[in-house]
Amino acid sequence: MENTDEFLKAAIEEAKKGYAAGGIPIGSVLVHKGEIIGRGHNKRVQEGSVVLHGEMDALENAGRQPASVYKECTLYTTLSPCPMCSGTILLYGIPRVVIGENKTFMGEEELLKSRGVAVSVANNEECYQLMQQFIKEKPELWNEDIGV
Repeated sequence: MENTDEFLKAAIEEAKKGYAAGGIPIGSVLVHKGEIIGRGHNKRVQEGSVVLHGEMDALENAGRQPASVYKECTLYTTLSPCPMCSGTILLYGIPRVVIGENKTFMGEEELLKSRGVAVSVANNEECYQLMQQFIKEKPELWNEDIGV
């Protein structure tokens, strides 16, 4: 069994990197057979990107993989995945997603579950507090990121 705490901690470290760089503190790691093959964090602000959410950045940094690899992966993310990231999870057939927290934002967890993805929520307080601090400091940036 994969060590959820270790991998969620790695995703949190990614979120902190993004925050330190002036971005939105959402991080993610892609794990295959107990090894992190991709790490990433939200880079919309830093790179002026419309698609580099934490999950998308982790997948991009994992590089192109055969379908058989994705089908054996777990994606760890500090925040519930949005429709774009959830669609990508489905597109590549990633079977498991571990979410740091979903109180700040509820993504497409029900869609993922309805399509057979095993979704678990850690209710991690550090993930939650990091997002709350960011939203308090930069509410306009958060609203832009979630399309408000």
